[in-house]
Amino acid sequence: MKRRAALQGLGSVVLLLGANELAFGASIVAVRVWPATDYTRVTLESDSALSVKHFLAENPNRLVIDIDGLELSPALRELVGKVRSDDPFIGGVRVGQNQPRVVRLVIDLKQATAPQLFTLAPVAAYQHRLVFDLYPTEERDPLLSLIKDKEQAEQRAAQEVQDALGEFIGKIGKPPEVSIKPLPAPAQPPVAAASQPHSGPLASGAATVPPMSQGRIDRLIIVALDPGHGGEDPGASGPSGLHEKDVVLQVALKLRDRINALPGFRAMMTRDADFFVPLQDRVRKARRVQADLFVSIHADAFLTPKARGASVFALSQHGATSTAARWMADKENAADMVGGVNFKAKDAAVLRAMLDMSTTAQIKDSMKLGGEVLGQIGKVGKLHKGSVEQAGFAVLKAPDIPSILVETAFISNPEEEAKLRDPQYQLQLVEALTTGIRRYFAKNPPLARQRQL
Repeated sequence: MKRRAALQGLGSVVLLLGANELAFGASIVAVRVWPATDYTRVTLESDSALSVKHFLAENPNRLVIDIDGLELSPALRELVGKVRSDDPFIGGVRVGQNQPRVVRLVIDLKQATAPQLFTLAPVAAYQHRLVFDLYPTEERDPLLSLIKDKEQAEQRAAQEVQDALGEFIGKIGKPPEVSIKPLPAPAQPPVAAASQPHSGPLASGAATVPPMSQGRIDRLIIVALDPGHGGEDPGASGPSGLHEKDVVLQVALKLRDRINALPGFRAMMTRDADFFVPLQDRVRKARRVQADLFVSIHADAFLTPKARGASVFALSQHGATSTAARWMADKENAADMVGGVNFKAKDAAVLRAMLDMSTTAQIKDSMKLGGEVLGQIGKVGKLHKGSVEQAGFAVLKAPDIPSILVETAFISNPEEEAKLRDPQYQLQLVEALTTGIRRYFAKNPPLARQRQL
């Protein structure tokens, strides 16, 4: 009886403890660092919520973070070794027990930074997360960066031509004696060859692209490429562990290089590394560079491994065209919850306006683009459905940019996961996407842009 009474008394004491006292039992589950040119994210995952205070210090610039109710642990010390030397924002991290039950993190900053600290409730595979995003105090101009990148690429190409020409001239000496031989008979014009069917998926490139229907376009055509998920949000995963965020980034990088090789084209990526970009920021990035197209790249997944085939989606103002399309849109729109967005730092009215913007003309053009892309993808693999589907994807809601979401294959299908992992198959997808984009512009030349490039 005495033991039972003692246990009951202990239970009463536990019930009387406040949040700060209970937080003392918190432990770090994992630490992660996601560096990028846009911002660097640091995440501390714990088994219970953490309370923090922070301030910026100067000479040198550093961010100081005090975490209440936490003891220094080996898991927390791992943060020091996770900072990369090429991180554009973090120079180093120091961790110590500043006071009893208070751990202090000191982040040495490489540049002036506007930090955002926030917490995330458990979701998906994550427990409680403490997140601090390090943004530059002055956001870079993406359009200017795109132009500079194009100019640098042109300068490198011109220098390579000049170097090759100089090497050729240096080798010129006395012309070798050559014997004169009769010229071969002239070949037949290649008219008949053009009518022959193409062999293989990669043969459906430039030969199938009609010429521009409305004259010459004398400005740069910008295509925004959006590899889905990233960073804290892995997206779907295949049976062997392939993450959607990784494979779609590989495809997007190859597609960027392919588009940049086209005369008059330039690709802008919403992310070019493994970091998370909120849905509304993906749309905002495309609009800031005045993109002519927006192509979001994903890898589908379903509850059963039998589902297979590629799909193309456009926005819908009047509900989804199928139950599967609605399910897919809901799943993709939940990316912000998994990836982690500091909603407190966003203007709710601005967010609602951004995600409500859509026009009939944009959807009409998106359907045209989707049809061209779907037709080309069908030449390299199976289609899940033979027509462009529509649903309320948040990432497709730019009012002035034709936008599509491409589900390249079902990563949950073992056979299609193996294809997505294959670099050769990725190149086939890239060629199909490129041809679809070129066919769209051949039939729908872009209008003049106010800001010429």
